[in-house]
Amino acid sequence: MVINLGIRAHDFENLSIEEIANEAAAKGLTSVQLALSKTLKNTNTGLGSLSPGFAHTIRSVFHKRDIQIAVLGCYINMIHPDPTERRKGLERFKEHLRFARDFGCSIVGTETGNVQAEISYTEENFKERPFHEVVESVKELVYEAERFGVIVGIEGGINHPIHTPGRMKRLLDAVPSNNLQVIYDPANFISLDNYQSQEAVMKEAFELFGDRMVILHAKDFIIENQQVKIVPVGHGMLNYDALFKLLKNKKPYMTMLLESTKEPFIDGSIACLREKYDKA
Repeated sequence: MVINLGIRAHDFENLSIEEIANEAAAKGLTSVQLALSKTLKNTNTGLGSLSPGFAHTIRSVFHKRDIQIAVLGCYINMIHPDPTERRKGLERFKEHLRFARDFGCSIVGTETGNVQAEISYTEENFKERPFHEVVESVKELVYEAERFGVIVGIEGGINHPIHTPGRMKRLLDAVPSNNLQVIYDPANFISLDNYQSQEAVMKEAFELFGDRMVILHAKDFIIENQQVKIVPVGHGMLNYDALFKLLKNKKPYMTMLLESTKEPFIDGSIACLREKYDKA
């Protein structure tokens, strides 16, 4: 079974959009996650800037190299403590949803935010009120997605209100729409408490919402100074052997996107993933 592998476009640093497409194609990648503001730094990508012409122009650059825009990354703080900033983020995400099809893309992705204006670890995120605020924001985004026939991709993580596989299942149950799907990053659910039993954490995720996974993020981690530290793929402890056995069985050909892996590590990480996927 062939691995369907891509990368975040902005992890090719300081390159034009054309150069990014060329680099991705030369490395045998099939897709990108495109965060407009991080990739098109010299172009206005703010709220109100998007149009079918904008989207088609960007899509065409990747299409010429047979690269799919698998995800439009629009990472917002959907529970920002400042209502004005929260509203700006939600409206920006909805604008991405409206024009996603013109990018040749069906998924717009985000994490679930933070109770603080500055994104940093706080256990306040794990309380009930932030969860319910996430539900309200996601409901609003999903309503817009339903109108335009596209998908809201939600990514959970250990520092977010959606910080466990169980919490992700709760969110999916609270917003009962097939226009809400999951961007699964197994490293995001790793903590000091569970990293030695990560296969069980992966199995729980696949059991609870494997049917709703639409994208896999691939990165790696080590334990350093009693903290989980993210490192390039192949340089850490993530159990890709176990992950790929689950993935091949449950989600064949699902797009996998390298994350937090930049030069000079990209080629080695691609080779590592391909080898482990072939053997799984």
